[in-house]
Amino acid sequence: MTHTPVDPTGEQILLTRGDVTAHIAQVGAALRGLSVGGTNLVPPYPLGRTAPFGSGIVLVPWPNRIRDGEWTMTDPHGETYDETLPISEPARGTAIHGLLRWAPYVIEQGDGIATLRAAVIPQNGYPFALETSVTYELTDTGVTVTHTFENVGSAAAPVGVGTHPFFYIEGTDPRDLTITLPASTYFEVDERLLPLAEIDVDSETDLRSGKRLGDVSLDTAFGGLSRDDNGLAGSTLSGPDGTLTVWQDEAFDYLQVFTTDAYPDQPYAVAIEPMTMPAEAFNTGQGVRWIEPGESWSVSWGVAYSSSQEETS
Repeated sequence: MTHTPVDPTGEQILLTRGDVTAHIAQVGAALRGLSVGGTNLVPPYPLGRTAPFGSGIVLVPWPNRIRDGEWTMTDPHGETYDETLPISEPARGTAIHGLLRWAPYVIEQGDGIATLRAAVIPQNGYPFALETSVTYELTDTGVTVTHTFENVGSAAAPVGVGTHPFFYIEGTDPRDLTITLPASTYFEVDERLLPLAEIDVDSETDLRSGKRLGDVSLDTAFGGLSRDDNGLAGSTLSGPDGTLTVWQDEAFDYLQVFTTDAYPDQPYAVAIEPMTMPAEAFNTGQGVRWIEPGESWSVSWGVAYSSSQEETS
């Protein structure tokens, strides 16, 4: 009997609309690839391995870290929760990136669109029940990603979401791209990368005017995002061939940026991560959305790419 090993990222979903294609992995509902006009925008990694640095995965019901896995909050009805989550980042003693990072989502695929669904089951440290979905819908210039959460339990549930996509512009050394962020504040952290304070950006962290990506080294959360007339905040990577924009709606008040020289087959890589709340939010309450029983909540972010040829035409 021949045994075919299961890919650790699960079933692979390919979406196409015109000259836009996307590759979604079932595990973690991860954005694994995106191409616009033949230009790849998400650095690839080989089939048969787990997502490096959690590439592309969805982080729910909280992004980032919770100190010692312990959190205390009072819900809008006066009920106080004092909970302890399993430690999922032993090196720093934290509970990191939620409960669905390695979950195989249920897939519904259409023409240029896919919805992936997964449940959060009440458990130690998070005694709430959620039905969650992630919808990837291709556009003329990229993709729109919509996250929806429904509280199917009997008590108000604290919810946050983040995502962990990596980006580049194929054909340009990532170190030579210019990164621009719309952030006026950042989170100072301790040796465990847990927040100490949200403070104004300084000469190293102020990226509002852009910096060469290879000249920055970041694992940094940002806030104070400026927005356009539609309420969208946009971060960009730009190079000689075009500009990639990661946009996030008004529910996504925060942004994490992570750089590394250890991504497979890349000299340098950057994750631009929209988040609805920062680290330690289940203790500070910052950005936490309480969803009532029977209530749903939807939030969106996305990617758009324009080539230099389009920009000058």
